[in-house]
Parts: sequence; structure tokens; C-alpha cells
Amino acid sequence: MIQLNYRDTKPIYEQVKDGILQMIYTQVLSPEEKLPSVREMASRLAINPNTISRAYKELEQEGILYTQSGIGTFVNKEMELQDKMTESLYQQFDKVTRQLFLYSVTPEEINERVQGLAKGGLIDDSSK
Repeated sequence: MIQLNYRDTKPIYEQVKDGILQMIYTQVLSPEEKLPSVREMASRLAINPNTISRAYKELEQEGILYTQSGIGTFVNKEMELQDKMTESLYQQFDKVTRQLFLYSVTPEEINERVQGLAKGGLIDDSSK
């Protein structure tokens, strides 16, 4: 289930989006699977239904979900989903990278981090 962190600076609707994406990536949610209604999800998470509605709407705009009026909201088909999910991750990467630039992190430092991840691990920041 989706875990919310109220101390996080990330808005709750983005945390909901990330939670849904994570459930799709880990195949907890399958292609064509129906999601809980906005009210049901809001009740489960004890948050405002408008927050869930916004998360669903943005995921729908990104092509991750689709809604059938009067029936519900569903995970998009797997074949269509892969490209949409990749694009969504790139958008998140771009957003985080811009934030890192604001903190004077250099492109070289970002590249070093990416190369470390590509080699199969996280870079140990304990030496900094």
C-alpha cells in the first residue's frame, strides 16, 4: 500500500502518484487492473479525495492510467505503459537534476553518481 510521509516536502498528491507508480513497477498492480475509487483510496489513506483525484488525473494525463466513466480507473496496458513509465521517470529525473543544479551540484558529479548506479550500486556518501 501507499506510504505517506507528512514531514516530506513533496506534496501528498505526488507521494500518492509515486506510490501508485511503485505498485505498477513492482507488479502489485497489473495492466488493466482497476484501482480503488477516489473516495475509497482517500478513505484508506485518510486524506482529502481531491488529493487522490489530482494524482489519478495527472497519471491519466501521463498515460499511466485511464478512466472509463461510471466504471472506474484502470492501469494502462503493459505494451503502452513501458514508454509512458519511462517518460514519467525521465521527467522526474529532469526535475531532480534541476534541483541539484540549484544546490551547485555539477554535471560531472551527477554523471559520476549515474555511472556508479549503472555499475550496480549506490555511491557511498559517508566519506563526504
